[in-house]
Amino acid sequence: MPAVATTELSERVGVEILGVDADRLVADPDLPRLCQELLEKYGVVLFRELHAPDAVQVEFGAKLGELARFPKFPNEHVMEISFDPANPLAPYFPSNDFWHIDGCLDRMIARTSIMSARVITPEGGETAFASTYLAYDELGDREKARLRDIRIVHRMARIQQLSYTDPSPEQLADWERWDDRIHPLVWQHESGRRSMVFGATASHIHGTDPADGRDLLDDLEHRATTPDRVYTHTWSVGDLVLWDNTGLVHRACEFDRSQPRKMARSTVLGSELIA
Repeated sequence: MPAVATTELSERVGVEILGVDADRLVADPDLPRLCQELLEKYGVVLFRELHAPDAVQVEFGAKLGELARFPKFPNEHVMEISFDPANPLAPYFPSNDFWHIDGCLDRMIARTSIMSARVITPEGGETAFASTYLAYDELGDREKARLRDIRIVHRMARIQQLSYTDPSPEQLADWERWDDRIHPLVWQHESGRRSMVFGATASHIHGTDPADGRDLLDDLEHRATTPDRVYTHTWSVGDLVLWDNTGLVHRACEFDRSQPRKMARSTVLGSELIA
């Protein structure tokens, strides 16, 4: 296969792969390895206006690792992200507006997220990304030492109550179905790199009152997501974006939810416990 050209999307996060169509996505045996290398370096990889159907997205994703299953959807490896009332997960998606890491409530955080734009809104609906590797690297030595042993409780109710400020008893009972997860604030990866694990699921410092640590968590998130540290992707129909879910936070930007917006997401399962 011919060499692949790339161009950076911002100074800190993101790279676009040029000149690849949907056929080559699955036919080029070197693309999965290249994408893994680019994800490690840039965090986000874009194929612009690729128009890859679900089957192609799944075939390519499977080359990156084992894919998560979403049994409530026609293709069990593709989750529909939309506010269509027929979407069984739509009530949970308002929380996507807040900085988060996918799967913080799972035993093992997803490794890579893959998302294609099927229907977009005339305005808004971008997706913003910020690196938690860089957020850690830019801390001073004294602060790194202070944060090293802190563990954070991640809780479904924490992220959902940001959208539903007056939840019903039924909502509260539903959120209680998810077990809390306790993760180190600083993730020592097998690669030797370190990132931070925070975002909207982060409730409080383990072993303390839930109010404790809120200022710390809010401050770390704020510093990591200042405009100069963020890549915000404006979608076109057919765009396919991959991101390193183990070293980024991301969020959906505001849009008119009365307008249809439909994204197709596949998830490469994690292979590394947070430690």
